[in-house]
Amino acid sequence: MATVDGRPAQYGVTLRQLRELMETRGAEGLAKINALGGPQDLCKKLFTSPTDGLSGSKGDLQHRREVFGSNLIPPKPPKTFLTLVWEALQDVTLIILEVAAVVSLGLSFYKPSEDESDPAHLDEEEGHYQWIEGLAILISVIVVVIVTAFNDYTKERQFRGLQSRIEGEHKFAVIRSSEVNQVPISEIVVGDICQIKYGDLLPADGILLQSNDLKIDESSLTGESDHVKKGESFDPMVLSGTHVMEGSGKMLVTAVGVNSQAGIIFTLLGAAVDKQEKEIKQMKKEAKKQQKKGQRKSLTGDDDLPASGNSHGNHARPDDNHVPAPAADKPAPETSHKKEKSVLQAKLTKLAIQIGYAGSTIAVLTVIILVIQFCVHTFVINQQQWKATYINNLVKHLIIGVTVLVVAVPEGLPLAVTLSLAYSVKKMMKDNNLVRHLDACETMGNATAICSDKTGTLTTNRMTVVQSYICEKLCKVTPNYRDIPHEVAETMIEGISVNSAFTSRIMPSQDPTAPPMQVGNKTECALLGFVVALGQSYEGVRERHPEESFTRVYTFNSVRKSMSTVIPYKGGYRLYTKGASEIVLKKCSFIYGHEGRLEKFTRDMQERLVRQVIEPMACDGLRTISVAYRDFVPGKAEINQVHIDQEPNWDDEDNIVNNLTCLCVVGIEDPVRPEVPEAIRKCQKAGITVRMVTGDNVNTARSIAVKCGILKPSDDFLILEGKEFNTRIRDANGEVQQHLVDKVWPKLRVLARSSPTDKYTLVKGMIESKAFDTREVVAVTGDGTNDGPALKKADVGFAMGIAGTDVAKEASDIILTDDNFSSIVKAVMWGRNVYDSIAKFLQFQLTVNVVAVIVAFIGACAIQDSPLKAVQMLWVNLIMDTLASLALATEMPTPDLLLRKPYGRTKPLISRTMMKNILGQAVYQLFIIFTLLFVGDRILNIPSGRYQPLNAEPSQHFTIIFNTFVMMTLFNEINARKIHGQRNVFQGLFTNPIFYSIWIGTALSQIIIIQFGGMAFSTAGLSIDQWLWCLFFGAGTLVWGQLVTTIPTRKIPKKLSWGRGQPDPESMQPGPDYDPDLDKKPRAGQILWIRGLTRLQTQDGVEWGEPRVVERCCWQPRPVLETEV
Repeated sequence: MATVDGRPAQYGVTLRQLRELMETRGAEGLAKINALGGPQDLCKKLFTSPTDGLSGSKGDLQHRREVFGSNLIPPKPPKTFLTLVWEALQDVTLIILEVAAVVSLGLSFYKPSEDESDPAHLDEEEGHYQWIEGLAILISVIVVVIVTAFNDYTKERQFRGLQSRIEGEHKFAVIRSSEVNQVPISEIVVGDICQIKYGDLLPADGILLQSNDLKIDESSLTGESDHVKKGESFDPMVLSGTHVMEGSGKMLVTAVGVNSQAGIIFTLLGAAVDKQEKEIKQMKKEAKKQQKKGQRKSLTGDDDLPASGNSHGNHARPDDNHVPAPAADKPAPETSHKKEKSVLQAKLTKLAIQIGYAGSTIAVLTVIILVIQFCVHTFVINQQQWKATYINNLVKHLIIGVTVLVVAVPEGLPLAVTLSLAYSVKKMMKDNNLVRHLDACETMGNATAICSDKTGTLTTNRMTVVQSYICEKLCKVTPNYRDIPHEVAETMIEGISVNSAFTSRIMPSQDPTAPPMQVGNKTECALLGFVVALGQSYEGVRERHPEESFTRVYTFNSVRKSMSTVIPYKGGYRLYTKGASEIVLKKCSFIYGHEGRLEKFTRDMQERLVRQVIEPMACDGLRTISVAYRDFVPGKAEINQVHIDQEPNWDDEDNIVNNLTCLCVVGIEDPVRPEVPEAIRKCQKAGITVRMVTGDNVNTARSIAVKCGILKPSDDFLILEGKEFNTRIRDANGEVQQHLVDKVWPKLRVLARSSPTDKYTLVKGMIESKAFDTREVVAVTGDGTNDGPALKKADVGFAMGIAGTDVAKEASDIILTDDNFSSIVKAVMWGRNVYDSIAKFLQFQLTVNVVAVIVAFIGACAIQDSPLKAVQMLWVNLIMDTLASLALATEMPTPDLLLRKPYGRTKPLISRTMMKNILGQAVYQLFIIFTLLFVGDRILNIPSGRYQPLNAEPSQHFTIIFNTFVMMTLFNEINARKIHGQRNVFQGLFTNPIFYSIWIGTALSQIIIIQFGGMAFSTAGLSIDQWLWCLFFGAGTLVWGQLVTTIPTRKIPKKLSWGRGQPDPESMQPGPDYDPDLDKKPRAGQILWIRGLTRLQTQDGVEWGEPRVVERCCWQPRPVLETEV
């Protein structure tokens, strides 16, 4: 018989049996487990031990992978380069260009029968070059598309590399050889014993061997938002991709990878998604037809899919394991709508629409004027007859019109946005900001408020007990164990060791000089460190009381703010409780006094203890924790014990966790991170208000806020507790009222003893507030599972990379890989830099556009021709725009960015200062061009290029106009580097090699075009003198820029600022730079009903813009919605 590692190679259960087992739930699942002999027997059949786990030998693990599969799901193949090219071609501005190119090319090859006697016909050579215009536009489209697709391609590769890095870092607590190890989730195998706890995202399917108060959010699989109670005796099935919302436990892994429930769905999804998308397209077509017929049926969008949202009311399970999520955590229905577009996207969309309208109007006017002039001149004045060759003249006018439109549409804009964001995201990685949603990057630059957690973000999250109050003795150093009365000391050590998650431990550090490592919950580690400091071993106590022996565990959650564990004790039971001191002390009726005497704990004593011990500790910035206990005895009960005849009703928590005996109060220090006060000072200088939202008590919060610099002792800002906050913002019916919130948030700086709902309410209230004109843009930090709703509601959600739970990371936009507040300041700097880079590009682009469009328009009206030929305009438009976007979008951020106030939601994209620069430069450039156009030939003593016949050679006159325009544009690119009215436009010029390389490259290309462009570019070679004149007029823009800067901005009317406020919801079509997948709302084609799997719904939502932060597979659970947390 074949053996592996000294055990039979044949398992007692097959892969198929395990797969079928995991498809059942509740009582049916229990029956199947019992049919296999129960959980213990199943462990034997899989050759594993419920207490010691697997041996961990390589041979055994490899054999399990071969038989049951590995915990990997093959990733979705990346998009090919051609797919990305096709997606880039969908851009609206590019479609306009494509149409223009096709029209130009088609018309250039159109040859009407020529009338030789007509002098207006095109000669052969001109005919040869006509197609160049169409081709030039087409090449411009190809360049933009390839650059955009290449950008997307490199980003996709970057994010995939990032994903594999994150997946490698994502580990899970697995018991092997009776030791708890953190194992990468891809290495988990069937038969492993895993420890699961609050906030975990389960990496595989399994059955529970032991659990404490376990509640799981299965909405990613079932779409139901209620938390499901799990337990060995009623519903032991736990599934991969689901979130642990409360409690802890131990599970036996029964299915991994493609054999897990999530894996099965993913496999089916791959095969079915194409078919589904076809069906949805068909549905939408039918819906449109219905609408046209006037039948107002809501058939469009996602409503027509049976799997949308949580529409499973009629499928509710008969069992009672569903625990409705707390009502307060269910925000108004509006939260299910799409996340609003980012501030910049909204403004760009509006601006693009305005530019589009203006450009189209001028283009149409140009064509109309040219056609009318031609018709009047030819048919009325000269009284000619219609000839087919006149079509060429009309075509020429149309091409000028199309060119005006092409120049008016800033197609460099999507490129500038893409380049700037991609560049910033790459650099932000080095600053410990892992950006999950690209738009979060620039939104952060507009942030006006940051609501930050205290623990771990503002503080180091390395906690130690520094003060203790035991038997009426307050010690500011670790007390001597022998000085504590023996009975009290023993009970206290046992209470701390047993009543904390067994995943929390103190490990010796690899560096002998460093303090020991804290693994697990940091507050529990501080208490375990206190036990070690007293010279005792918590591990010995845990060996005497293994988790399997616990009668009941009430795990910590944000409502209880305490944790309690019941263990068997002398024929009865003992309950240990630890938690926030003011909450635990309210439940205490007894306390150990001087020399360990048991005393009644009266209300007066409580108040005195709070006043003399807890408040002073809190004012030192310490978190205070109380430890207490209660005995349930079958025999004669002492004063602080309870007599029982039968097992108490453990579900009656209020009566069980009551009349406790207080053992001790400890003060835990979590020092402020040394770099935080400076970071907060920078935020305040930058006009960003930092608010602290914490679960700690109000005195601790105030002390830390003062140490951080959020508060100054002289300030009259509000410091509220959650209760008081709710009283102020709710009306008589308990409903949150926006006008009441508006009275509180502007002055609020610290919100203490707050629940996750309070955090959500505050963030929502600030975002929706219209109390000020600027409107708030709010960033939020969070690490806990319950922070999910606030992180999703915020404009930018920051999750902690180290301390954050998987749920928090999934709800966030940016992950702080070092959990440090100062990294947020770097994110603000990068965000502002993105916004400014795009504003610089706009200032430059719009000057070029305004000048080119007006020159073409007035030229058409005055001399029936455009001084700038179509191909010349496209050179200015394409090359200068594309290259300028690259040059201006890659400027590095400077600390100066943090010295100005944030723009906020409603400030116009093009400020009055920028509009002053645009119009000022346009006036100068138009003056020079029109002077050269009308009197330049006389000034420079050259033949005039005006009123030339169609077949004429390119003239030096018009070449000088073109060259001067390009030189002015080039020098204006240097002006455009500053948008806040700074005088020194050369500052930092040589810190950006991309900028000066492109500038020099463009200048050299221009020399080649002028001297050797010939008919292709309609240019004639220039002499040295003429070149110097062009350079003189070009450099004049720098001097003129200084004069424009002198004009006070205050004098300019506000109407001249563009791109103000949010666009109307109807007009908010995804813009060129906007990836709809950045929204976390599933697309229609991403939702799938799969027969045979009850109500299993999922979302195929992994695009390059949304790297999976916590999954090992390419299938991503549907994100937790606000209503589900």
